[in-house]
Amino acid sequence: MVLAGGMGSRMGGVDKGLQLLAGQALALRCVQRLRAQSLGEPGLIAINANRNAERYADWGCPVWPDALEGFAGPLAGFQTALQRCAPVSGAEGRAAEGYPYLLTVACDTPRFPLDLLERLAQALLSGSADIAVAGALETTPGGAQMLRTQPVFCLLRTELRESLQAYLAAGGRKVDAWTAQHRTVTVAFDQAQDDALAFFNANTLAELERLEASAQDKP
Repeated sequence: MVLAGGMGSRMGGVDKGLQLLAGQALALRCVQRLRAQSLGEPGLIAINANRNAERYADWGCPVWPDALEGFAGPLAGFQTALQRCAPVSGAEGRAAEGYPYLLTVACDTPRFPLDLLERLAQALLSGSADIAVAGALETTPGGAQMLRTQPVFCLLRTELRESLQAYLAAGGRKVDAWTAQHRTVTVAFDQAQDDALAFFNANTLAELERLEASAQDKP
Protein backbone atom coordinates (compact mmCIF):
# COMPACT_ATOMS: atom_id res chain seq x y z
CA MET A 1 0.00 0.00 0.00
CA VAL A 2 1.34 3.40 -1.04
CA LEU A 3 0.06 5.90 1.54
CA ALA A 4 -0.98 9.04 -0.33
CA GLY A 5 -4.06 10.05 1.60
CA GLY A 6 -2.70 13.01 3.57
CA MET A 7 -3.66 16.67 3.37
CA GLY A 8 -0.21 17.86 2.32
CA SER A 9 -0.59 20.76 4.75
CA ARG A 10 3.16 21.48 4.91
CA MET A 11 3.15 21.77 1.11
CA GLY A 12 0.28 24.22 1.07
CA GLY A 13 -2.50 21.64 0.86
CA VAL A 14 -1.47 20.08 -2.46
CA ASP A 15 -1.89 16.38 -3.21
CA LYS A 16 1.63 15.33 -2.26
CA GLY A 17 1.60 12.04 -4.11
CA LEU A 18 1.13 13.84 -7.41
CA GLN A 19 4.00 16.30 -6.94
CA LEU A 20 6.80 15.78 -9.43
CA LEU A 21 10.34 14.60 -8.83
CA ALA A 22 12.47 14.63 -11.98
CA GLY A 23 9.25 14.87 -13.99
CA GLN A 24 7.53 11.92 -12.31
CA ALA A 25 4.86 11.85 -9.60
CA LEU A 26 6.16 10.87 -6.15
CA ALA A 27 3.55 8.16 -5.64
CA LEU A 28 4.26 6.66 -9.07
CA ARG A 29 7.93 6.39 -8.16
CA CYS A 30 6.88 4.45 -5.07
CA VAL A 31 4.72 2.11 -7.14
CA GLN A 32 7.66 1.44 -9.43
CA ARG A 33 9.98 0.71 -6.51
CA LEU A 34 7.46 -1.76 -5.12
CA ARG A 35 7.35 -3.48 -8.50
CA ALA A 36 11.16 -3.68 -8.47
CA GLN A 37 11.56 -5.18 -4.98
CA SER A 38 14.35 -7.75 -4.66
CA LEU A 39 11.96 -10.30 -3.15
CA GLY A 40 9.61 -9.84 -6.10
CA GLU A 41 6.61 -7.65 -6.75
CA PRO A 42 3.95 -7.83 -4.01
CA GLY A 43 0.83 -9.80 -4.87
CA LEU A 44 -1.16 -6.57 -5.06
CA ILE A 45 -0.06 -2.93 -5.09
CA ALA A 46 -2.72 -0.40 -4.11
CA ILE A 47 -2.76 3.34 -3.46
CA ASN A 48 -4.44 4.96 -0.48
CA ALA A 49 -5.68 8.34 -1.73
CA ASN A 50 -8.52 10.66 -0.73
CA ARG A 51 -8.30 12.95 -3.77
CA ASN A 52 -7.71 12.66 -7.50
CA ALA A 53 -8.58 8.97 -7.59
CA GLU A 54 -8.87 8.99 -11.38
CA ARG A 55 -5.32 10.21 -11.85
CA TYR A 56 -3.91 7.60 -9.49
CA ALA A 57 -5.96 4.88 -11.17
CA ASP A 58 -4.26 5.67 -14.49
CA TRP A 59 -1.19 3.83 -13.17
CA GLY A 60 -3.02 0.50 -13.12
CA CYS A 61 -3.39 0.15 -9.35
CA PRO A 62 -6.59 0.04 -7.29
CA VAL A 63 -7.18 3.28 -5.38
CA TRP A 64 -8.65 2.99 -1.89
CA PRO A 65 -9.77 6.05 0.15
CA ASP A 66 -9.74 6.13 3.92
CA ALA A 67 -12.61 4.38 5.61
CA LEU A 68 -12.40 7.10 8.27
CA GLU A 69 -13.38 10.64 7.36
CA GLY A 70 -11.38 13.78 7.94
CA PHE A 71 -7.84 12.86 6.87
CA ALA A 72 -7.25 10.81 10.01
CA GLY A 73 -3.58 10.05 9.31
CA PRO A 74 -1.59 7.07 8.07
CA LEU A 75 -3.32 4.57 10.34
CA ALA A 76 -6.53 5.29 8.45
CA GLY A 77 -4.71 4.07 5.36
CA PHE A 78 -3.52 1.02 7.28
CA GLN A 79 -7.10 0.30 8.28
CA THR A 80 -8.37 0.59 4.72
CA ALA A 81 -5.71 -1.81 3.46
CA LEU A 82 -6.30 -4.32 6.25
CA GLN A 83 -10.02 -4.36 5.51
CA ARG A 84 -9.30 -5.03 1.83
CA CYS A 85 -6.78 -7.75 2.70
CA ALA A 86 -9.32 -9.69 4.72
CA PRO A 87 -10.65 -13.00 3.38
CA VAL A 88 -14.08 -12.66 1.78
CA SER A 89 -16.84 -15.17 1.16
CA GLY A 90 -17.62 -15.91 -2.44
CA ALA A 91 -21.00 -16.45 -4.05
CA GLU A 92 -20.94 -20.11 -3.02
CA GLY A 93 -19.88 -19.39 0.53
CA ARG A 94 -16.24 -20.24 -0.07
CA ALA A 95 -13.72 -17.93 1.57
CA ALA A 96 -11.14 -16.25 -0.64
CA GLU A 97 -7.71 -16.44 0.95
CA GLY A 98 -7.06 -12.72 1.17
CA TYR A 99 -3.53 -11.53 1.99
CA PRO A 100 -1.64 -12.56 5.14
CA TYR A 101 0.76 -9.60 5.15
CA LEU A 102 0.60 -5.88 4.44
CA LEU A 103 3.58 -3.73 3.43
CA THR A 104 3.15 0.03 3.78
CA VAL A 105 5.24 2.84 2.26
CA ALA A 106 4.83 6.63 2.24
CA CYS A 107 4.32 8.45 -1.05
CA ASP A 108 6.66 11.30 -0.04
CA THR A 109 9.65 8.97 0.42
CA PRO A 110 10.39 7.83 -3.14
CA ARG A 111 13.86 6.39 -2.54
CA PHE A 112 12.99 3.67 -0.05
CA PRO A 113 15.20 0.56 -0.44
CA LEU A 114 14.63 -1.94 -3.21
CA ASP A 115 15.23 -4.66 -0.62
CA LEU A 116 12.77 -3.18 1.88
CA LEU A 117 10.30 -6.05 1.63
CA GLU A 118 13.01 -8.70 1.73
CA ARG A 119 14.71 -7.40 4.86
CA LEU A 120 11.47 -6.69 6.70
CA ALA A 121 10.13 -10.14 5.84
CA GLN A 122 13.29 -11.88 7.02
CA ALA A 123 13.18 -10.04 10.35
CA LEU A 124 9.46 -10.58 10.89
CA LEU A 125 9.62 -14.32 10.22
CA SER A 126 12.90 -15.04 12.00
CA GLY A 127 11.78 -13.05 15.04
CA SER A 128 8.24 -14.49 15.11
CA ALA A 129 7.05 -10.88 15.20
CA ASP A 130 3.71 -9.33 14.30
CA ILE A 131 5.23 -6.20 12.79
CA ALA A 132 8.61 -5.32 11.27
CA VAL A 133 9.44 -1.62 11.09
CA ALA A 134 12.29 0.03 9.19
CA GLY A 135 14.87 2.12 11.01
CA ALA A 136 17.36 4.60 9.52
CA LEU A 137 20.30 6.57 10.85
CA GLU A 138 19.63 10.19 11.71
CA THR A 139 22.11 12.87 12.76
CA THR A 140 21.16 14.65 15.98
CA PRO A 141 21.70 18.42 16.50
CA GLY A 142 24.82 17.50 18.45
CA GLY A 143 26.27 15.61 15.52
CA ALA A 144 25.75 12.09 16.85
CA GLN A 145 24.01 9.42 14.82
CA MET A 146 21.04 7.48 16.15
CA LEU A 147 18.67 4.93 14.70
CA ARG A 148 15.21 6.34 14.19
CA THR A 149 12.24 4.17 13.38
CA GLN A 150 10.23 4.86 10.24
CA PRO A 151 6.79 3.72 11.45
CA VAL A 152 4.95 4.02 8.14
CA PHE A 153 7.47 1.70 6.48
CA CYS A 154 6.41 -1.59 7.93
CA LEU A 155 5.37 -5.13 7.21
CA LEU A 156 2.59 -6.48 9.40
CA ARG A 157 0.34 -9.47 9.74
CA THR A 158 -3.14 -8.68 8.48
CA GLU A 159 -4.66 -10.60 11.38
CA LEU A 160 -4.04 -7.38 13.35
CA ARG A 161 -6.99 -5.67 11.66
CA GLU A 162 -9.28 -6.00 14.69
CA SER A 163 -6.62 -4.60 16.99
CA LEU A 164 -6.22 -1.55 14.77
CA GLN A 165 -9.97 -1.10 14.47
CA ALA A 166 -10.25 -1.02 18.26
CA TYR A 167 -7.33 1.39 18.61
CA LEU A 168 -8.82 3.82 16.08
CA ALA A 169 -12.29 3.53 17.61
CA ALA A 170 -10.78 4.57 20.95
CA GLY A 171 -9.35 7.71 19.33
CA GLY A 172 -5.79 6.54 18.80
CA ARG A 173 -3.94 7.96 15.80
CA LYS A 174 -0.19 7.45 16.37
CA VAL A 175 1.40 4.64 14.37
CA ASP A 176 4.19 3.88 16.84
CA ALA A 177 1.79 3.85 19.79
CA TRP A 178 -0.28 1.18 18.07
CA THR A 179 2.66 -0.93 16.87
CA ALA A 180 4.06 -0.86 20.42
CA GLN A 181 1.07 -2.95 21.50
CA HIS A 182 2.36 -5.86 19.42
CA ARG A 183 5.52 -7.91 18.92
CA THR A 184 7.51 -5.47 16.83
CA VAL A 185 11.03 -5.74 15.48
CA THR A 186 13.04 -2.81 14.09
CA VAL A 187 15.14 -3.46 10.99
CA ALA A 188 18.16 -1.16 10.69
CA PHE A 189 18.91 0.13 7.21
CA ASP A 190 22.33 1.39 8.24
CA GLN A 191 24.71 -0.64 6.11
CA ALA A 192 27.45 0.99 4.05
CA GLN A 193 25.59 0.23 0.83
CA ASP A 194 22.32 1.73 2.06
CA ASP A 195 21.24 5.04 0.57
CA ALA A 196 21.55 7.80 3.19
CA LEU A 197 18.42 9.42 1.75
CA ALA A 198 16.41 6.22 1.44
CA PHE A 199 13.91 7.37 4.05
CA PHE A 200 14.16 11.10 3.43
CA ASN A 201 10.59 12.33 3.16
CA ALA A 202 9.60 15.43 1.20
CA ASN A 203 7.16 17.12 3.55
CA THR A 204 7.83 20.61 2.17
CA LEU A 205 8.68 22.11 -1.20
CA ALA A 206 12.21 22.80 0.05
CA GLU A 207 12.65 19.13 0.93
CA LEU A 208 11.30 18.13 -2.47
CA GLU A 209 13.86 20.45 -4.07
CA ARG A 210 16.60 18.74 -2.06
CA LEU A 211 15.50 15.37 -3.43
CA GLU A 212 15.39 16.85 -6.91
CA ALA A 213 18.97 18.08 -6.55
CA SER A 214 20.15 14.68 -5.40
CA ALA A 215 18.18 12.66 -7.96
CA GLN A 216 21.13 12.54 -10.31
CA ASP A 217 23.08 10.51 -7.75
CA LYS A 218 20.52 7.76 -7.25
CA PRO A 219 17.86 6.19 -9.51
